[in-house]
Amino acid sequence: MAHRIGLRLDLVVGGAALVFVGIATAVGLAVPNIFAAAPPLFAQWMPHVGIGTPLAILVAVAVIAWRPPLRFAYPLAVAWTFSLALIDGWQRGIADRLTSQDEYLHEVPGVHDIGAMLRTFSTRILDFQPDSWTTHVAGHPPGALLAFVWLDRLGLGGGAWAGVVVILIGSLTAFAVPWTLRSLGHAELATAVVPFSVLLPGAVWVGVSADGLFAGITALAVALLVQRHWIAWLGGGLLLGYSVFLSYGLLLFGLVALAAVIATRRWVALGVAVVAALAVMAAFAAAGFWWFDGYHLVVERYYQGIGALRPYSYWVWADLATVVLAAGPAAVAGLRRLPGSPLLLITGAAVLAILLADVTGLSKAEVERIWLPFTVWLVPAAALLPASTRRWWLAAQALTALAVNHLVLTNW
Repeated sequence: MAHRIGLRLDLVVGGAALVFVGIATAVGLAVPNIFAAAPPLFAQWMPHVGIGTPLAILVAVAVIAWRPPLRFAYPLAVAWTFSLALIDGWQRGIADRLTSQDEYLHEVPGVHDIGAMLRTFSTRILDFQPDSWTTHVAGHPPGALLAFVWLDRLGLGGGAWAGVVVILIGSLTAFAVPWTLRSLGHAELATAVVPFSVLLPGAVWVGVSADGLFAGITALAVALLVQRHWIAWLGGGLLLGYSVFLSYGLLLFGLVALAAVIATRRWVALGVAVVAALAVMAAFAAAGFWWFDGYHLVVERYYQGIGALRPYSYWVWADLATVVLAAGPAAVAGLRRLPGSPLLLITGAAVLAILLADVTGLSKAEVERIWLPFTVWLVPAAALLPASTRRWWLAAQALTALAVNHLVLTNW
């Protein structure tokens, strides 16, 4: 009897989450100045199909039927993300995604001297001056722009290479998240998580937005922190330190990383990681960029644009509806089973980070991509759902991604 009640509650929670998305859509269409044509998503209504449609369906069916082991998580996630992006076509879905005037690649040709760029970066954050950075560059620390500059220096310039690299790195989340759980001693949960991590609805934005790259880097960092060797801890700390220079909001990701280390009880790992992260901050400071100066200026820049007009009263709750779409109804349903589970610490930390980011009001809209580094850590909650129902929940995850990608054209 209790089992049946639990199953029904899962369905009620998952269904309620989708109803919540519907309410956010209906209210958003009536609220002025939200600057989102398909609320709560930053997208345009545009029902369409593409070459990726049959590919995405094929990958989804294969994953649902097979429920692959960990070693196949990464290639399947790459296939899933590429196929979703190709629903919009190669040019529109991948090659041109990162080439608009708001994106990082717009500024890459102007970076001739990396040292000079870092020393003067903060002076160009504020808007309404001749040399203001474009939107995404101004809104992030210089590590994000630097990543694409390095890519260009390696001979992999242009939107196509950038899009491919973002997908390849972003898809690491499908391996890193269950690998972390397995390393923490939760082998059964890790196995159950794999197909949910592969069919992440948020893969719609991993392919292609730079935040997908951020998610891959931070997920790999956590996976390294829970290993048993100091070299892994050093690598994890360096990645975490660099991640703070990819996005100011990733300072909150420290909660997830800390939760993972607490779960291992290896305090030496924490010390090594902190020293490594501080070394990255020191290197940027020595090069001429001080993180805190950039942060204060970016807050000012945020209120120079549409951030000042978007109503907090709508986005403070509608942002959470975008998380439902990115994490999927299975993850939301699984969250109700979180108390008392082995996932409480790490997934709970991701929930807390999202709530803290939400109340700041500095991420009004577009969080379906911005919060991807946190969202991927909500997905393990789906593994708490009864095994007998997981195929149905996996289908719900896949259908969520397919519905989003076929009904709207995402802006990034």
